[in-house]
Amino acid sequence: MIENRRGLTIFSHTMLILGIVVILFPLYVAFVAATLDNNAVFETPMTLIPGTHLLENMKNIWANGVGVNSAPFWLMMLNSFIMAFGITVGKIAVSMLSAFAIVWFRFPLRNLFFWMIFITLMLPVEVRIFPTVEVIANLNMLDSYAGLTLPLMASATATFLFRQFFMTLPDELIEAARIDGASPMRFFCDIVLPLSKTNLAALFVITFIYGWNQYLWPLLIITDVNLGTAVAGIKGMIATGEGTTLWNQVMAAMLLTLIPPVVIVLAMQRAFVRGLVDSEK
Repeated sequence: MIENRRGLTIFSHTMLILGIVVILFPLYVAFVAATLDNNAVFETPMTLIPGTHLLENMKNIWANGVGVNSAPFWLMMLNSFIMAFGITVGKIAVSMLSAFAIVWFRFPLRNLFFWMIFITLMLPVEVRIFPTVEVIANLNMLDSYAGLTLPLMASATATFLFRQFFMTLPDELIEAARIDGASPMRFFCDIVLPLSKTNLAALFVITFIYGWNQYLWPLLIITDVNLGTAVAGIKGMIATGEGTTLWNQVMAAMLLTLIPPVVIVLAMQRAFVRGLVDSEK
């Protein structure tokens, strides 16, 4: 039994190490490319030893961008942060209030409304995205932060997670609040909201990364280069036709784009894990 367990442990660690190598090796290659000058990047094979041009490449991309029609990368990063933060706050607020109403308010067809929200998870993005673009265009929200954020604030997943957590709270809390004369919003702010801190942290991490990594939606909504986001902007840095791509600066931009999500995950890691566990109870 001990030998079998030892063999399983060795196999598990081997697979984990292989997985780490598969994930980290492309990142390492990107890091090395970001430290080289553009001529060294095109050498065959490209060296895997880091160079000395990392800060220079990051400084150039940060201040000037890449390409004739490219905005400074700091502006793209700012736009991405505004988009991700707006989506996160809006999605959490809408989902939390929706789940609160479904769980604690008694009104006809409330379960039907919940399942109507939940069933939207089964709709592919491709089915919804072009009608949504048409609505945004009709509302004159193209090339705006509102167009970037508002359509992505609704979330069946977040509503479901909050609903599952709210259903674990005892009914005695509601009765005590009613006896004390607390209004529904007072009960929500003073009792429900503090008890939901870990869930809020978990959804904040998930939703921020979701908003930060948006690629297709900004491409469809934004034509003004000064409103472009970082993830979508990297694609625009890759030259087409006979143009030359400055791969060292593109890789530097990619590394800069990774920083905010990594910081968010590391800063909220404990609360993130605890929130996911609480949601499953």
